[in-house]
Amino acid sequence: MASFIQLPSGNWRVQVRRKNRYVAETFRRRKDGEDWALDMERSIDRSGSPKPRAAVKAKTFGDIVDLHVEDMHDVGRPPRRSKAAVLEALKEELGSTKLPRLDRQRLIEYGRKRAKEGAGPATLAIDMSFIRTIATHAAAVHGIEVSAEEVRLARFALKHLGLVGKSNERDRRPTQDELDELIEYFETNSRQVIPMGRIVRYAVATTMRQEEICRPDWPLVDMKKRILTIIDRKDPRKKDGNNQKVPLLNLTGYDAWEIMLQQRIITRGQGRVFPYNHRSVSKAFARACEELKIEDLHFHDLRHEGTSRLFEAGLTIEKVALVTGHKDWRTLRRYTKLNPEELHKLQIAPQPSLEEVVEALTRNPRPISG
Repeated sequence: MASFIQLPSGNWRVQVRRKNRYVAETFRRRKDGEDWALDMERSIDRSGSPKPRAAVKAKTFGDIVDLHVEDMHDVGRPPRRSKAAVLEALKEELGSTKLPRLDRQRLIEYGRKRAKEGAGPATLAIDMSFIRTIATHAAAVHGIEVSAEEVRLARFALKHLGLVGKSNERDRRPTQDELDELIEYFETNSRQVIPMGRIVRYAVATTMRQEEICRPDWPLVDMKKRILTIIDRKDPRKKDGNNQKVPLLNLTGYDAWEIMLQQRIITRGQGRVFPYNHRSVSKAFARACEELKIEDLHFHDLRHEGTSRLFEAGLTIEKVALVTGHKDWRTLRRYTKLNPEELHKLQIAPQPSLEEVVEALTRNPRPISG
């Protein structure tokens, strides 16, 4: 019996379940879907196996990538920028591969090539995960003959070779001398249009990512409460609707609110707070590090630095999470690289004994007011 579901896009999703067989397809018109469903039911009755349109047309890995993206659009969940970029890169490398040749050997070759090009274990792990998702989707939804098991075996082999794995946690923190050097470089460079010195200080003070610095408009700043609202803040589980209010503090050695007021004077409170392209910010930072010979420092490390300084200032993990936006406090741990010497600042001064208090009062008696 066929079922018909109208998608948010207006298309019709048709599903056929018959004799323990399942096949689905999307159509612009319901009438086309009804005709197709009847053909599928007859095909199952005759041969026991449906042959959907997608299975007939899909010949290469690039074809099933396109099917996957199309289905995600149909259900109102189009791939986001990062996933779309990975899918495009996979199509460029594997798109012309015929589906029968998308086997363990071909995928191991792909993994070795990517590793030689500089892809790390975590990046390659993401690639293999996406390939398996696409293969599983093609087989389960469209009945296309492609093996997700071959992808699993290839991933296992690449992991055994050390080419697939988890990313290494960075423990790089900029020193204060490096930060001072960067800020001075930016503020004395007459060719520097973007106020990178101010952005570096703001990044440490707020722990914000490049996009979170460059995206907000002035209406999102509460001038009375000293709070900035970040719309759709990055979250692995929920990005849409993940709006967060971030307090603008002065606990890291840099005053976020003072920087905000400076920007308000410069921009006259119009448009974006920092009206610059976040990619340009990243390039300017990398270029400065190269010229100053500061090795292995990324802009994102400023977020790590700001987070660590909040802990060193004595904030609890719950309060730090209000600034950084982390929902999972276990994830927050990896951003925290505390300097051991900073713990001395958190020591509570020893309290005087009762005898010492009595002796002090005897030496300096306080007048009693009537």
